[in-house]
Amino acid sequence: MATATFDMNDLKRRMQGAITSLRHELSGLRTGRASTALLDNIQVEAYGGHMPLNQLATISVPEPRLLNVQVWDRAMVHAVEKAISAANLGLTPSTEGQNLRLRIPELNEERRREIVKLAHKYAEGARVAVRHVRRDGLDLLKKLEKDHKISEDEHKHQAAEVQKVTDATIAEVEKLLGAKEKEIMTV
Repeated sequence: MATATFDMNDLKRRMQGAITSLRHELSGLRTGRASTALLDNIQVEAYGGHMPLNQLATISVPEPRLLNVQVWDRAMVHAVEKAISAANLGLTPSTEGQNLRLRIPELNEERRREIVKLAHKYAEGARVAVRHVRRDGLDLLKKLEKDHKISEDEHKHQAAEVQKVTDATIAEVEKLLGAKEKEIMTV
């Protein structure tokens, strides 16, 4: 069995994965302005399986409050329409041939607060993921010290570094959340 080694860069990479995931989740939250990212997570039942919407259509933003979905295959228009409605984004497609128009309605105060709550939930998920990575790193350091691979001082030094990286990553999560919250609540 190969001996485990401590790799700070691997911990940083895993923590950044949580940040990347959070950015992706936050980009899908509706803010009252049209954004192609709103439709990123939509899966369409097509050709005997599930496909991302962007592999079946061209999505554009012709106006600040309008999304245009140009479906390539006429046979897929109904499936795309159904997937968008089922995504529960509060968007109702109006269909003209192979073209679907999605008007982005004004967000009322209550809906904005719901979206902010969802953003907080995503941020908490990212914080938990970062803490799991920290725990894995600290557990590995403990094991290395117990197996006499590193000294107690080295363990303490590396544990402090892990905490520093964790704090910086959590601060980045808070910054992303704050920016998204401001974007959602700004009329």
